[in-house]
Amino acid sequence: METLQANSLLGLTSQELTTLVVDSGQPAYRGQQLFEAVYRQRVETLEEISTLSNEYRARLGELGWRVGLPKISRKFLSSDGTVRYLMGLADGETVETVWMPEGDDGETGDGSEAGDEEEAPATGAPFRRATICVSSQVGCAVNCRFCFTALLGVKRNLTSGEIVGQIAAVLRDQGVQPPMQRVNIVFMGMGEPFLNYDNFIKSVQLLVEGVGIPEARMTVSTAGIVPRIHDFGRETVRPKLAISLNASNDGLRSEVMPLNRKWNLKDLLGAARAFPLRAREKLTFEYVLLDAVNDAPEHARELAELVRGMRAKINLIALNSGAELSYRTPSQERVAEFKRILVAAGIPAFVRRPRGRDIFAACGQLKRTVA
Repeated sequence: METLQANSLLGLTSQELTTLVVDSGQPAYRGQQLFEAVYRQRVETLEEISTLSNEYRARLGELGWRVGLPKISRKFLSSDGTVRYLMGLADGETVETVWMPEGDDGETGDGSEAGDEEEAPATGAPFRRATICVSSQVGCAVNCRFCFTALLGVKRNLTSGEIVGQIAAVLRDQGVQPPMQRVNIVFMGMGEPFLNYDNFIKSVQLLVEGVGIPEARMTVSTAGIVPRIHDFGRETVRPKLAISLNASNDGLRSEVMPLNRKWNLKDLLGAARAFPLRAREKLTFEYVLLDAVNDAPEHARELAELVRGMRAKINLIALNSGAELSYRTPSQERVAEFKRILVAAGIPAFVRRPRGRDIFAACGQLKRTVA
């Protein structure tokens, strides 16, 4: 899929940019200048790359090269400060990217739980940290029954440049400069990252080397693509891993996540137990609570037994419901009781505070809404 944007500088590594400039008769150091301009300075056009001569910038344009930053087509602002971006891509497709000041609705990148019954930050408060939720596909093929994105189906994978470009566009719009200012990345937007594995991994490398966001401040969520979990454990540069579990037994999980029919809980938890965790690292299991479906006390007790003995924590997410879905949000009392049972069983559990629910930016709500 990378050929969709073969003329985009975004998505090229430092070595690939160096090859580009050398092949066009320029000295090799121009490659690093391009790399710095595209990823650290996050320029929007070739004309902004002041380290290059006017002649060479014109030459790049004549050859069909462009920076490749996605266009911010629409912005939606939540009452809690969250911003949902509708990003326009070169072929006319769109994806959504979410900016969450003061962290996300769960992971903050350092193991703390920003979403556990925390008050929302005041809009306009001084910048301390933020999380960007980024998409990896146009739509999604996994078809989780409780997710708005699943209703779209899948159109195509995003290129590594389109993945990194979402982050670059948001950082540019927000005026934030990592690594001086703390930004976390969660690959939890539209799509299944592990079904676009190579482009996802390349985007991680570019974010670390180019944009300056450490891998320790990134988390990727998978619905359970078991072979890729094994591959991911062998990567030398990788974010933290979150697994979307959402049920405590195979029958229930196959109902809400049809993917379970291909890789069941035995396969998935086997891969999770074999995953090579780094020092102080924990796996995260995400569990979307569906009213009267998977949120009963017996489900909590089954879940505790599934993950017992693992170096893991569980993020509980009360469903962000909508008219298009057949499931409903459980009461706060049911959510609290589910968490209480897990904690009593010795399982670290946290309730993720929804962010941007009023603008359809919360977990599971991304559907390329334009109004």
